Amino acid sequence: MSEPLSRRDFLKTGVAAGTGLTLGVSLSSCREAAPAAGSAAFAPDAWIRVGADDTVTVIVDRSEMGQGVSTALPMLVAEELDADWATVRYEFAPANQAYNNPLSLGQLTGGSTSVRAAWRPLREAAARARLMLVGAAASAWGIAAEQCRTENGAVVAPDGRRVRYGAVAVAAGARPVPERVTLRPPEQFKLIGRSIPRLDVLEKVTGRAGFGLDAAPEGVLTAVIARCPVFGGTLRSFDAAAARAVPGVRHVLETDDGVAVVADGYWAATRGRDALKLVWDEGALASLDDAAVSAQLEALARQGGELARKVGLGAVAPAGRTIEAVYEVPYLAHAPMEPMNCTAHVHAGGVTLWVPTQYQTGPKLLGGGTRGVAARLASVPMERVTVHTTHLGGGFGRRAETDFVAEAVRIAREVHVPVKVVWSREDDLRHDQYRPAARHLLRAGLGSSGLPELWSHLVVCPSIIQKFMPRWLPRFATRLAGPLKGGVDANAIEGAAELPYAIPNLEVRYQRADLGVPVGFWRSVGHSHTAFAVECFMDELAGLAGKDPLDFRRALLAGSPRHLGVLNLVARESGWGTPAPAGRFRGLALHDSFGSFVAQVAEVSVQAGAVRVHRVVCAVDCGQVVNPDIVKAQMEGGIVFGLTAALKGRVTLERGRVKQSNFHDYPLLTMREMPVIEVHIVPSRLEPGGVGEPATPPIAPAVVNAVFAATGQRVRQLPLSLG
Repeated sequence: MSEPLSRRDFLKTGVAAGTGLTLGVSLSSCREAAPAAGSAAFAPDAWIRVGADDTVTVIVDRSEMGQGVSTALPMLVAEELDADWATVRYEFAPANQAYNNPLSLGQLTGGSTSVRAAWRPLREAAARARLMLVGAAASAWGIAAEQCRTENGAVVAPDGRRVRYGAVAVAAGARPVPERVTLRPPEQFKLIGRSIPRLDVLEKVTGRAGFGLDAAPEGVLTAVIARCPVFGGTLRSFDAAAARAVPGVRHVLETDDGVAVVADGYWAATRGRDALKLVWDEGALASLDDAAVSAQLEALARQGGELARKVGLGAVAPAGRTIEAVYEVPYLAHAPMEPMNCTAHVHAGGVTLWVPTQYQTGPKLLGGGTRGVAARLASVPMERVTVHTTHLGGGFGRRAETDFVAEAVRIAREVHVPVKVVWSREDDLRHDQYRPAARHLLRAGLGSSGLPELWSHLVVCPSIIQKFMPRWLPRFATRLAGPLKGGVDANAIEGAAELPYAIPNLEVRYQRADLGVPVGFWRSVGHSHTAFAVECFMDELAGLAGKDPLDFRRALLAGSPRHLGVLNLVARESGWGTPAPAGRFRGLALHDSFGSFVAQVAEVSVQAGAVRVHRVVCAVDCGQVVNPDIVKAQMEGGIVFGLTAALKGRVTLERGRVKQSNFHDYPLLTMREMPVIEVHIVPSRLEPGGVGEPATPPIAPAVVNAVFAATGQRVRQLPLSLG
């Protein structure tokens, strides 16, 4: 195993295979170092590679699932390197703990952290590289480096002589690494803040971009798996005779997940699976249905919960007019366009994976991510697992799981050739790691001023974090510290515990619900349901106080300038307070998550009980913007994702089974239903916040509040339905 990286080993340089200057930088202290400088393997693990042909290659350590990191991260490097953008390229990083994300557990793309985590370290690495290139050129000219400057991928001498970076890259690689650098101030940015076309556009429109389903190592077979339709069920027996008779079927294997059929292609494998005769032990959840889930959540709510936050006197302070409400949200599937898949080859040298994953490596205590799972199942050291991260056809948190990776490795170790496990859409919807169902109980009281003096919020839902705790870990240990401190899942109450509104007496509690349905991270995680409850209830309070929802919020946000900033911007751009178009009504919502602040106004109409969203105005303060077009695209995508869930999304259960199977009964928003979306960005020079998820939480409450304006009916359950 490689030696651990120290902080003094923060930067590595060297010449790899004559390609020029290579630099590596760790975003956090790491247990495993990137390969040593000067070795043949160093270049792929370097962050920046300046080639003799002037090409600047940036190693992108985050998974590209459409959110634009393969452009945003190279922009950070190119800015401080003063590179010619036309020469900038990107490559995906290998799985290596040297690329761990300091804002998450491991080499993980999630939590809208990609730019936030890279903002300073990548720029500092590029600034060091620039100084080294300048030093190499100055040395060749026999002048002081301080006399030189850089411009568009070249070093320029005081007399006008120029040399391209590529010509001095090899010499620069031999120079000492500067310990300290000064980063460009925002007013000197040339690239950051510009809407530069994405680097991955051409390869995607020409079909050259490699996704997981495109992986095709020599000799690869395709596998599909018959899984128990009931959560927690197990295989009792099976008859594979008919499956083996299907032309093209090579193997039929019992696995930890069910029965795998391995064939020359997907069609043969699927036909073989359909021919299996299976007997399942459906287990304890064979009678679970929606009514049982609702009843369990309601019963747990009566037990109260663990304290997550208390301000003032908590929930026992006296108050005048009071109001109570219960909000409910269902289980939701991720439903990315590319279903789950992984290609694995277990061979004498170790394991090679081709996989669209959000989670390359992680702490061994929590399974080690994709790399750790493969190492454990193949009984090889983690360093002998190679992960080729492909483009992801959507992720939304689903690809932070490793269940589909484990399936591929288990099968590949038995058949001794590369195996591509492919999930059907039906597999994807019925064996997901779902957004938890949740029940929210809120109570508030208004004082003589008409503003709330009391706020009580109980969140009842399954814990996502709990499933990552090792089974041998005593339950009491999870109560000591970390994301389950005090028995409270931090993901479940995020957006509720950090309420921005100035309420003198506040109490937030959490009650865990163990319902047996597998749950996981879903775009915006806990914020996806806490924002719905909080922002709809805030409108109910405004109604009780007889105040405009905008003015009511403003009065509670005097000490929150960034919340007020997006609130005022969205009000102005949406025309709040002016007449809406005939037959349309407006609703407002505000929420901060992942370091960014978002306010939205939805403009809707209601006809014969059908809700149509015509226009959404979104204001976002995400700090310093790297690429405005990417920010706008992510706001639009987050709104569509959240709007689809608000209007249509629901996973229903019957006899322990998910009833939905494909997009005919788990529908997505169509082009015809798409509202006009306007995105307005607050100018800022603060460090960046996230943009992949923050637009999702406010859209459901904005629409529901608009529906109340249109009908006078309070909607407290999703998906939205008018009785």
